Amino acid sequence: MADALRGSMDAAEYKHVVLGLLFLKYISDAFEEQHARLDAQRAEGADPEDPDEYRAHDKFWVPPEARWAHLKAQAKQPTIGRLVDDAMGGIERDNPVLKGVLPKDYARPALDKPRLGQLIDMVSNIRVGDAEARSRDVLGGVYEYFLSQFASAEGKKGGEFYTPRCVVRLLVEMLEPYKGRVYDPCCGSSGMFVQSVEFIRAHASGNGNGGRARADISIYGQESNYTTWRLAKMNLAIRGIEGLIAHGDTFHNDRFPDLKADFILANPPFNVSDWGGERLREDKRWKCGVPPVGNANFAWVQHIIHHLAPTGTAGFVLANGSMSSNQSGEGDIRRAIVEADLVDCMIALPGQLFYSTQIPACLWFLARDKKNRRFRDRRGQVLFVDARDVGSMVDRTHRELNGDDIARIASTYHAWRGEEEAGEYGDVPGFCKSATLDDIRKHGHVLTPGRYVGAEAREEDGEPFGEKMKRLTATLREQQAEAAKLDAAIAANLKELGYGG
Repeated sequence: MADALRGSMDAAEYKHVVLGLLFLKYISDAFEEQHARLDAQRAEGADPEDPDEYRAHDKFWVPPEARWAHLKAQAKQPTIGRLVDDAMGGIERDNPVLKGVLPKDYARPALDKPRLGQLIDMVSNIRVGDAEARSRDVLGGVYEYFLSQFASAEGKKGGEFYTPRCVVRLLVEMLEPYKGRVYDPCCGSSGMFVQSVEFIRAHASGNGNGGRARADISIYGQESNYTTWRLAKMNLAIRGIEGLIAHGDTFHNDRFPDLKADFILANPPFNVSDWGGERLREDKRWKCGVPPVGNANFAWVQHIIHHLAPTGTAGFVLANGSMSSNQSGEGDIRRAIVEADLVDCMIALPGQLFYSTQIPACLWFLARDKKNRRFRDRRGQVLFVDARDVGSMVDRTHRELNGDDIARIASTYHAWRGEEEAGEYGDVPGFCKSATLDDIRKHGHVLTPGRYVGAEAREEDGEPFGEKMKRLTATLREQQAEAAKLDAAIAANLKELGYGG
């Protein structure tokens, strides 16, 4: 579909054309499935044209002008753009939760109508909203694919819009947001919330959690980019998740000024220099020091600390530089955060996890209160996890953490903070280390896990040292001889081309 549009408009535009159609198809698929079910139950008094029969099952009511079969039948008509706009308008009219969210500019002259018809034909062959597709979260996968592709096409350096699913899952599994207020100050397309609710549903049987897993959370998010804010609202709507998602600049127009959240999950854009920091020198959020105008990283960290409830915990992604940078006062802010005993856990992530940035990233976990509330008393201690070697490549440029990787990291944290049934915690050289504030002071308040976890214990291979040296020396000689041969060949080639000295 993207290929069909490429060339006629830029990526930022066709993202909304395609996602809007897929959203419409999703709603329509789910509606048609319920419609067929009700049709078959007419004898028992079911009415397939009663909107309440859909709303009662968390389905959107789709008015006749917005049904996919109607659009598909008209796909070749020159008026198809207006028909799609009418469909979007009808769905917004009959489903107030979607008011102002759906794209309604398919009739614009710049959008080639034969191409739009071609897209509708393509989408007709994809099942995205029936029960099977919903159980596999097909639309969620399509959303993620598109957002990741567009993030790279639009040159987003900080990974805006999109946090890889495995990173969100890790944050959610670590924090376990079962109950309370969940906040994301830069929520992008709402991935954190979707995963939080999925996590609760996955644990709803209460296995291992004493039955405490119920969807007893309220969701608060803010997003500054208007089109991304609309994607966020759509993303929650298709999954039947309710949440307050506000539009606006989090630093300059905090839409939840009094919110104290139990859980904060975030992936702020990395190293943003134009965040308007010069207008916020006196802000009350900067309890640990005024963040530099040229980099928003520690503005995000302190915004998050400001919004944490007295027993709240936060997990967020930041660029690796945040763990060790000393420029523009960042080292002083980090020292103040460490000395306030807010840092609970630091994780170094492997490279190549993010589609849209090559900047290496880490995870910060903060806890407002490390005394023995829900977990053991961890005051004066920080867990360091070096996960740079974890995960596997899924293609040439992209790495992922699988379920076992996520479970290994999360269970290490759960054992360390003393959760029941998480087992005993023990340091693992090269992977994890429980350090004291004194250890961190000795390292100048640098929070890079590699400084603390030490080297992995190497297994002895049983080969006597003398024999090993002989073998390695022989290998080295062979490689040196091969290198000399290659050098000679290169020199000869250069000479032939007239570049020989």
